[in-house]
Amino acid sequence: MHAQESAMMKPNCRRGILGHAALALTLTLASGGATMAQTEPVPPGSASTRLQANEPDRAQLERRFESVGTLIEKSTAARQIESSSEAPAIEKRKAAKEQYTQAKAAFDAGDLAKASSLLSAASKTMFEAARLAAPESVTGKKVETDYKNKLESVRALLSAQQRIASEKGNKESQESSRQVEALIADAERKAAAGQYASGRTILEQAYLLAKASVSSMRSGDTLVRSLNFASKEEEYHYEIDRNETHKMLVKVLLEEKLAGAPMSPRVTEFLTNAGALRGEAEAAASRKDFEAGIKLLEQSTTELVKAIRSAGIYIPG
Repeated sequence: MHAQESAMMKPNCRRGILGHAALALTLTLASGGATMAQTEPVPPGSASTRLQANEPDRAQLERRFESVGTLIEKSTAARQIESSSEAPAIEKRKAAKEQYTQAKAAFDAGDLAKASSLLSAASKTMFEAARLAAPESVTGKKVETDYKNKLESVRALLSAQQRIASEKGNKESQESSRQVEALIADAERKAAAGQYASGRTILEQAYLLAKASVSSMRSGDTLVRSLNFASKEEEYHYEIDRNETHKMLVKVLLEEKLAGAPMSPRVTEFLTNAGALRGEAEAAASRKDFEAGIKLLEQSTTELVKAIRSAGIYIPG
């Protein structure tokens, strides 16, 4: 398979859009184009001579013509483009037809290499046309579904966070709950305006804040111990996840709050300390000293909490 064909087939082939014809094309393309080196003299016109010259096999090209022709004229993608009002998609398909015609002419003239190259270009152009003709209803529905799924996850996590905050009676924990609720309300306003992608981004912030709040309240608490880790290594990985959550929270909340402004020296110091402690924890784990790694990770997460709180974002810790 040519490198161009390989790069084109993987990211651009959408099974739901292109249907079985595109799959057949993929299989056909995958069967051709191999090159072999020969060290012995070979008779002119033999298969080995064609391979040495990098010339495609005529029979394989004939199969590719059939597959690409089906893709352009009879596939689901072709019907979708025909029914589409998207001028760019229609123009792309027209260009693919022209490339296919040129490939046929080159094939008939015996220029198999040129025919192969033009076939690859035609199929690539057709895939681009199909993408341009993809109905917004399909992509829009997926964005909306992703938003609703994330909203459900955030609400479930918020419920757990509020229950734990209530048990502890911690004002900072309760403030975290209010911040999560505010983010959810903001996301729902975006969704109501049809801006599901923006709403989902806000929900991601809410999810991380709720998750970090829960994990911070459980740190060093009997709630953590009740998880009954099977080993120190398992507990170490739990602390790694907790540390990662706080690092992500720094990225999506703290950086946004600063809006490109430089961090204060104090915040920078907290983040530097957190990074150094995380490195020490990983070094301890590499020596199988998971108990030391756990303690170092807890200290690293505490530094991250300090950085977040120093920027005015409430989070227990």
